[in-house]
Amino acid sequence: MSDNSKVTLGKTLRDARIAKGFTLDDLQQATKIQKRYLIAIEDQNFDELPGDFYVRAFIKQYADMVDLDGAELLKQFDSTLPSTQTQEYVDKVNESNPETRSQQRKVDDRYVQLRRTIPVIGIVIVVLVVLVGIWVAAAHNGNSGTKDNVDSSSVSVSGSSTKTSSSSSSSSSQSSSSKSSSKKKAAKTATFKKLSSTTSGSTWELKNASSKPKVSLSATSSAWMSVTISGATTWQGTLSTSTSHSLTIPSSATSVTFKFGNAPATKVKIDGKSFNFNSSTSTSSASSSSTTTSSQVQTVTLELK
Repeated sequence: MSDNSKVTLGKTLRDARIAKGFTLDDLQQATKIQKRYLIAIEDQNFDELPGDFYVRAFIKQYADMVDLDGAELLKQFDSTLPSTQTQEYVDKVNESNPETRSQQRKVDDRYVQLRRTIPVIGIVIVVLVVLVGIWVAAAHNGNSGTKDNVDSSSVSVSGSSTKTSSSSSSSSSQSSSSKSSSKKKAAKTATFKKLSSTTSGSTWELKNASSKPKVSLSATSSAWMSVTISGATTWQGTLSTSTSHSLTIPSSATSVTFKFGNAPATKVKIDGKSFNFNSSTSTSSASSSSTTTSSQVQTVTLELK
């Protein structure tokens, strides 16, 4: 290579250093390469370096510090640089670079520390597993003991005639309470009583309904209807075989008025019980002149008691 090529390598490194704002002193502190060797590299005086194997190592360190590709730079100017043995080059680079040796020592220290830590972690895990196993076994034994005590108490109670009689009395009381409760539930079933009827509608009395009766409206064919509670219309619409409507009567309500556009096709349930407002049967409290409600359009009033 010509002298121009040698100058080009040094100039490339010097220009990159200046562009980064580094002085030779800065570079010496960062790379641990003596300043005189840095100057020799920039001036292409490779003979001033301690040996041929240092040339490539120092140039690569210099290039990497100024953000150049050291490997590419060495490849580009390979013919202008002294040749070295590969392994010798690597060994000398590591030996002459304290930072590299320091990093290697850190890696070795971390590896040794990891090897020491793994057995400790394993022991801790084993101890935890054993403790958990003991706790589970103790809890299981405690539950078994409690169950045995309960069973023993049951056997003792069964063996005592006095306590057996008490148990029988208690069972009888519970049975009576259940029957009483069933009677109360039966007594709470909604009942309907017709008070009067005309050709266009009827008036009924509702007893034993819940505090807030639930009304379910449906139809076997298209049917218009509306619901008025205590004088205020709360809903109106048209139902078909595939639709239905539900509402709740407030506890403060005293009456509910239904208007049915197609009464024969309309079905009403209150608290789950069918309200057969189309029934032709009158009660004793209804007027003797009451007639059967058979018209298609009907107004049905339900008085809540």
